[in-house]
Amino acid sequence: MPQQHLFDTRPAAWEEDDARERLVASVIFPTGPDQPFDYAVPDSLRDRIECGRRVRAPFGRGNRAVVGFCVQLENRHDVRRQLKSITDVVDTRNLLSPSMLRLTRWMADRYLSSWGQALETVLPAVVRKQTALKRITLVGISAEAAGQIDSLKGATPKQREILHYLGGQPAPIPTAALKSALGCTDAPIATLRRKGWIDAVARIVVPEEARLPVPPREADYVLNADQRVALDAMLAALHSHAQQTILIHGVTGSGKTEVYIQAIQEVVRFGRQAIVLVPEISLTPQTRDRFRARFDHVAVLHSHLRDAERNWHWQRIAAGEVSVVVGARSAVFAPVPNLGLIILDEEHETSFKQETTPRYHAREVALWRAQAETIPLVLGSATPSLESWHRARQGEFRLVEMPRRVLDRPMPAVGTIDLRNEFQNRRTRGAVSRKLHQSIAAALEQGGQVILLLNRRGFATHIQCPACGYVVRCPHCDLALTHHRQLDIALCHYCDYQMPAPVACPECDFSGIRYGGVGTQKLEAEIRTRFPDARVLRMDTDTMQAPGSHARALASFRDGQVDILLGTQMIAKGLDFPRVTLVGVVNADTALHLPDFRAAEHTFQLVTQVAGRTGRGERGGRVVVQTFSPDHPAIRSAMNHDYAAFARQELPIREALLYPPFAEMVRLVVRGPVEAPVREFIAELGRHFTRELKQIDTQSRLLGPAPAPFAKLRGMYRYHLQLQAIDGAKLRAMVREVLAAIVCPNEIQWSVDVDPLDML
Repeated sequence: MPQQHLFDTRPAAWEEDDARERLVASVIFPTGPDQPFDYAVPDSLRDRIECGRRVRAPFGRGNRAVVGFCVQLENRHDVRRQLKSITDVVDTRNLLSPSMLRLTRWMADRYLSSWGQALETVLPAVVRKQTALKRITLVGISAEAAGQIDSLKGATPKQREILHYLGGQPAPIPTAALKSALGCTDAPIATLRRKGWIDAVARIVVPEEARLPVPPREADYVLNADQRVALDAMLAALHSHAQQTILIHGVTGSGKTEVYIQAIQEVVRFGRQAIVLVPEISLTPQTRDRFRARFDHVAVLHSHLRDAERNWHWQRIAAGEVSVVVGARSAVFAPVPNLGLIILDEEHETSFKQETTPRYHAREVALWRAQAETIPLVLGSATPSLESWHRARQGEFRLVEMPRRVLDRPMPAVGTIDLRNEFQNRRTRGAVSRKLHQSIAAALEQGGQVILLLNRRGFATHIQCPACGYVVRCPHCDLALTHHRQLDIALCHYCDYQMPAPVACPECDFSGIRYGGVGTQKLEAEIRTRFPDARVLRMDTDTMQAPGSHARALASFRDGQVDILLGTQMIAKGLDFPRVTLVGVVNADTALHLPDFRAAEHTFQLVTQVAGRTGRGERGGRVVVQTFSPDHPAIRSAMNHDYAAFARQELPIREALLYPPFAEMVRLVVRGPVEAPVREFIAELGRHFTRELKQIDTQSRLLGPAPAPFAKLRGMYRYHLQLQAIDGAKLRAMVREVLAAIVCPNEIQWSVDVDPLDML
């Protein structure tokens, strides 16, 4: 925004010359007011500045130097204000294309963030910091010294030792390796370099991803009829040169990945690139290897990359050296120069939603980008989100069904175990019922592998005193602490507060304090006790923190080194293990009764997806689901692998209550260290929203304000409200207007979430 020249009304010399053209840059800053600021571009910077580059400019009364993004350049003849000038251009090349600048503007409008926040989200921090790859110096014997080491005049014994060692190496070696092998210092090496007896060259250390062995090249698989229909739909969209979104509803094991690969081959054949998004870090190694066996140039973008590796991948992608980009949510922003196709595998997954500002959904960003580039977007899932399913049924997306598994293998039989009967009859103690125990034993005896799902980590989910009822809670979050037996601590999974696990009640000192509930640690201990000869591996966020741990764990299971794999939802989706003959869902109800209108959908998706991990080999497979709610529609539909039945049951409920996909939602969370001001501020917000909602449509509604389900988190009291309306654009505009007009007390923070997935 132009700065006003308040006091001096005399025109500057340049203002009197209307014929003089001035170059003006509009700059967006990551923090501060959410508006562009105009700056004059000095003649010395005209050749360096472009839209999409960062600039350094004076800001505010103190003219402090701040880095911002140049989003527009304009030659003007009618500038009537004296503008501050840009002092420097930070980047030597464009970091954001015009299309990506338009994407960030859309993101800011859609998700009610500032434009600066959207710009920083699209551009990784390592790229903004220009994190350099590590360089090392390699040394080798020179041509001058080779063959005449002992006759070199003036060489010391140590120098001759170095030369003899280098002469015996097949190639130059790192300086550090030479010093370590001979126990020498830098001094004799520097002398030898100065005399010209050894040569030195600087090399960039290639990231670990690039040093991975290339998998054996795979030929295309012969597609079955369902796969051919899906591929033909994708190829038709590619050749039409028109944007089309295709929803592939394929049962688990139907061969969707092979269809993706053969479609991408067509994209690459025309010199274009593809982006493939996968939801979990645990899926990335397997997906990466599938694509590296079929394509020469594959880049991987995920959160476990080191900064230099991420920057290396980003630069290669921007330079057009990569054919296929595989990655998690943020890979949707990959700067491919000639994008031809975007694929979201497991499109229903909640991990595609960003939980920090701007709270974008990768599916919606991918749709915008596909429309802007006029390319196809492919969404694939065995359990599509109801939003995508509804859009396909309405004709906005094209629906392609893949109802059969490859080789016509049958879907696994699913049986339930009613935990109400188990509990009443006291047939077993522990998390594993008698029937599930028998099923595991039979699978192991027949040489099969077993997957057990329990979507709760830790040993015990709560610690409670049976004498006085006291529950050990987090002092910052007011949530029950989870017992982690390996470290013997009570841990909060939300703020990481921890304390030693109590041996007696902290309130009444009763020594019989009870560790209740079952987490993955406790399940692992029980399984190891019940099946002492079985090789057991646990996968959850506690055990999979080290870089590469997911890939190593899954490789050991795939290679048959593990008999029973147990863990949280990270083992439930997208993994293909033909030797798995049994899947056990230890408790299907963990998310079923949460205060979330999507609870039934998430439960159906999780049970269906984990059930799909078995029956992929010649031995077939079966699924055993333990539940207290065997008659719930989500459980029944998952047992029958019947997505359409679940959708028919769930969608009318959504429509009656004005929930997505029939309306749009905005959730606002207000938090602060003292409860009363938080409650009063959100009540004031609620009054403003109630007045303004009447202007949108008669069906729009406000739920709340009320305490959030997690009423205290990380020391902050939390209240929330929920806005719903059929006209999403009007709803978002109203929310932005109200939030811009209201004054927020200093000690209170608020966050706004458009299309929220996390309702807790």
